[in-house]
Amino acid sequence: MGAIGYGAMSFGSPYGQGDFDKDAAARDILDAAEQLGVSLLDTSDGYGDSEQVLGRAMSGRRDQFVIATKFGIVAAPFGGGQARIDGGPAYARERLERSLRRLRTDHIDLYYLHRADPTIPIEDTIGAMSEFVTEGKVRHLGLSEAAPDTIRRAHAVHPITAIETEWSLWERTIEREVVPLTRELGIGLVPYSPLGRGALTGTVTSRADLGETDHRRGMPWYSDQNLAANLTAIEVVQQIGTEVDATPGQIALAWLLAKAPDVVPIPGTRRTAYFRENTAAAGITLSSQQITALDAVSATGGREHDSAIAADNWFNGVTPRR
Repeated sequence: MGAIGYGAMSFGSPYGQGDFDKDAAARDILDAAEQLGVSLLDTSDGYGDSEQVLGRAMSGRRDQFVIATKFGIVAAPFGGGQARIDGGPAYARERLERSLRRLRTDHIDLYYLHRADPTIPIEDTIGAMSEFVTEGKVRHLGLSEAAPDTIRRAHAVHPITAIETEWSLWERTIEREVVPLTRELGIGLVPYSPLGRGALTGTVTSRADLGETDHRRGMPWYSDQNLAANLTAIEVVQQIGTEVDATPGQIALAWLLAKAPDVVPIPGTRRTAYFRENTAAAGITLSSQQITALDAVSATGGREHDSAIAADNWFNGVTPRR
């Protein structure tokens, strides 16, 4: 499957990057993925038209890729109001059939519940999803941003193959409870935003680098109070990059890969050059001293909701997967 996957959220929304030819970008990314042995493509029914874009780009080569998609987040009508969560069996069925059509495939390799529905027992949702496996429309089940108790209960109903959650040098919450639990149960980890929402690439040097509509401006990490300290922490990443002739982003990914063979980060980009750069991180070996130095890196402020995993139903619908 490849040590690093690809997060395709940017095909659904440009995050203030301006218009671009999504179909051309997707074809280029998938061409490079085939060349580099990257097969895991991650999307969601909630990422705008990301599924349709991937479906078109995969034409004639579906079997070359492992497709992961999600359901459970119901977008607010007309882009206004608050999104909600629906883990109901009927909704799960409706969204699966919709994703199959949009992705132009007869099966989903890894089907995630995007967020647990606090109004429906997780056993009911996973029970419904397990029927998709029996029918051959889904190969494996996963959970996104799930609390430890939810993971354990879900796994008791049907084996959970992967947990997708935010994990990076800047966001370490899952290391306390989720990582030990997944190791206990034999569940893989798929870290999203492994580059710290772009900060760990070294491209953000001040708040002035963030556009006025950039969602990161609202994150505590990027506040005037915290950003200076957090940039100092990134200097460690940059220094180690100099030592091994790698970019800061590659160091951040190599650190995650060093955690265990069951960790498959899914950095996202719409640029093929960055995709190749990210993928090359799999070839970087860090010394134990370098890993120790990176383990000591921390960021002040956190994402919008530090209790995301504990709350189980946290949702941030516009955060770039970078």
